[in-house]
Amino acid sequence: MTRTLVAGVDTSTQSCKVRVTDAETGEMVRFGQAKHPNGTSVDPKYWWDAFLEASQQAGGLDDVEALAVGGQQHGMVILDQQGSVIRDAMLWNDVSSAPQAAALIEKMGEAPAEEGEPEDVIARGKQRWVKAVGSSPVASFTLTKVAWVAENEPENAKKIAAICLPHDWLSWRIAGYGPVVEGEDAHLEALFTDRSDASGTIYYDAASNEYRRDLIAMVLEPAEGAEAARKHADAIMLPTVLGPRDVAAVKVSPKIAGKNVEGGCIIAPGGGDNAMASLGLGMSVGDISVSLGTSGVAAAISENPTYDLTGAVSGFADCTGHYLPLACTINGSRILDAGRAALGVDYEELAQLAFASEPGAGGITLVPYFDGERTPNRPDATATLSGMTLANTTRENMARAFVEGLLCSQRDCLELIRSLGAEISRILLIGGGAKSKAIRTLAPSVFGMDVTRPTTDEYVAIGAARQAAWVLSGETEPPAWQLTIDGVETGEPTEAVYKAYVKARG
Repeated sequence: MTRTLVAGVDTSTQSCKVRVTDAETGEMVRFGQAKHPNGTSVDPKYWWDAFLEASQQAGGLDDVEALAVGGQQHGMVILDQQGSVIRDAMLWNDVSSAPQAAALIEKMGEAPAEEGEPEDVIARGKQRWVKAVGSSPVASFTLTKVAWVAENEPENAKKIAAICLPHDWLSWRIAGYGPVVEGEDAHLEALFTDRSDASGTIYYDAASNEYRRDLIAMVLEPAEGAEAARKHADAIMLPTVLGPRDVAAVKVSPKIAGKNVEGGCIIAPGGGDNAMASLGLGMSVGDISVSLGTSGVAAAISENPTYDLTGAVSGFADCTGHYLPLACTINGSRILDAGRAALGVDYEELAQLAFASEPGAGGITLVPYFDGERTPNRPDATATLSGMTLANTTRENMARAFVEGLLCSQRDCLELIRSLGAEISRILLIGGGAKSKAIRTLAPSVFGMDVTRPTTDEYVAIGAARQAAWVLSGETEPPAWQLTIDGVETGEPTEAVYKAYVKARG
């Protein structure tokens, strides 16, 4: 019996993964992976090269009938009229644009307060941004990076013919497009995206399904003046926003995939990595995932848009037509790596040291803002260890403090989402950090409820493959692939640990 094959692509911060999948069962058939370079600014050509290498490792894509790309969110890819990348893509974890983010909030709050609005300009600015696009500016978001280019590289800003995201750009390249010589058509109009990824730009309103070109014009003003900026913003090509089950107007280049498939390989909308992971996990309303990778992300499924007027929770869309309120920390599982390096141990030894301590780490608290932080928005912060005495400064307590610091930072995210009225009946713990025995064991105690642990897997790539199978089927609902659960972790709540952390972080 011939199987129908689809491919899910995960173009993440660290690597590209290609998962060839049985469209009916979700079973992995083949897999490939290739690394991306380190750094917070990257030439997108490395993503393309990694995709080609990962596809080759996966045995090629000639027999694949549908494909979707899930990608790291917020990364700014700017193209000129020939489709060439103007400068290295500024990634989500590039905090250079923190001053621009702060300035955008202040600018939005400058107009006098209307009825019900706060008198404070910054608080008013945050509220207006949230009401406009669902989120308030932080350095991670795409628009702040465009603002940085306009202020620091005005000549590059003037060249912008299209703005897209990593998943948009890679999908466009997979369809067979790319830079052309002057005078030829680069087909920038063939760029496409989806609601989930577009909602992380802060120049797209997911509730109204509209781009806010006026906000793009606002950030281009420093480079070219108000009138020219308005005309330029209107002319910039922005990717077509496809619905969850829409098929892109283009097909995959047969040089890339579908060569042996009658009619070729179709491309699904793709999406942002967090929304794709939720689709891969089969999440529904009441579920929240805590993903510990390079970053730490708490994301819940909501039937309706959520508006956090403080700006701490981003009001993103998901990949199914619902919404995905999300709180993200810049510092994720690397907190454990810092602890291992400081103590000179491996992951297992770190866990054993942590277990030899007591809840609260003998009074030591780590606030783990090593690379600055996004939730809370403290881009210039550094990590702190507090409460140390000669008596409690032991390797065991230090190890426990690093584990509890990571979990408490994610508890912050959970509490923020819960405060918006989101129902949280199940926590799904995923990502590389979930492999840590210390994290798995102590998470229920710090989070205050049981934690479900799906089998460690590539859920962004699975979600992309599931979307590809969904679009290929033409059905109203995605295929019901089974989620394998490794276990449900339980533990006695240790509320004092989180209270001490809240006090330490201020």
